[in-house]
Amino acid sequence: MADILLLSKISGVESSLVTPEPQRRRPSPKRAPRRMELPLGDEIQAWSKPVQPVEDLDSVARRYPRRKLSLSSERKPMEFYDTPERPKAFSMDSLEFFFLIAQYFREALPLRLILLMIACQKAGGQIRLTQEEMATVLDVARAKINEALQEVMSHGIVFKVRRGVYQFNPPYSYRVAEFIPGTELVEAEYVQVDQDRTIAKIRKDESLPDLVRFPSLEHMREAIEELRKKRAEERAARRLARAQRQEEGSAQ
Repeated sequence: MADILLLSKISGVESSLVTPEPQRRRPSPKRAPRRMELPLGDEIQAWSKPVQPVEDLDSVARRYPRRKLSLSSERKPMEFYDTPERPKAFSMDSLEFFFLIAQYFREALPLRLILLMIACQKAGGQIRLTQEEMATVLDVARAKINEALQEVMSHGIVFKVRRGVYQFNPPYSYRVAEFIPGTELVEAEYVQVDQDRTIAKIRKDESLPDLVRFPSLEHMREAIEELRKKRAEERAARRLARAQRQEEGSAQ
């Protein structure tokens, strides 16, 4: 009888501690995964540690400038087309030429026109653009294009072959080769015209101006120096006149 009473007491205590409602397990707080940064100094240690996911190769390259990054992908349109089998599919431009025309031309239109003609060259340096097309691309009046084009041509930078076709002087800018992608009807074509052949052809043509046949930028250098000298003299004259006015004001 005593055992029965003891068991009933124990059952009563246990039932008071247990709720009839179902209990839900509390989830443990989630912790953000720890991201290890790539060690900057120890290359061997870097391979044994997890790194942050790569989202932007440019930012990774800036952060770790000593490391070489590469990613296989299709060749982009802005990249040079160049393979061992078909080399030199690119343009060659004289840095000295760019340096001088940036100083010489005081108006923007001649410079814009030169850049447009460089961009539109075909293999061999020919530019197939009419003045109407130049005016449309640069969004200016044709009369302005004709004026700027005459100025550019007067320096032997380009010359007219026929209507709508101009030739860049090879020492200044020259497209050696170009790859013309194929279509369903036309096969792809690689065109290459070596610079020395074009130069020889131009020099043999006695109908062209001497500045075209034997190009030189010396006249531009001289003009730049003359302009700077003239401006220096004008600044000195203005300073002198200002000093004289100040002296006269003090005397009064």
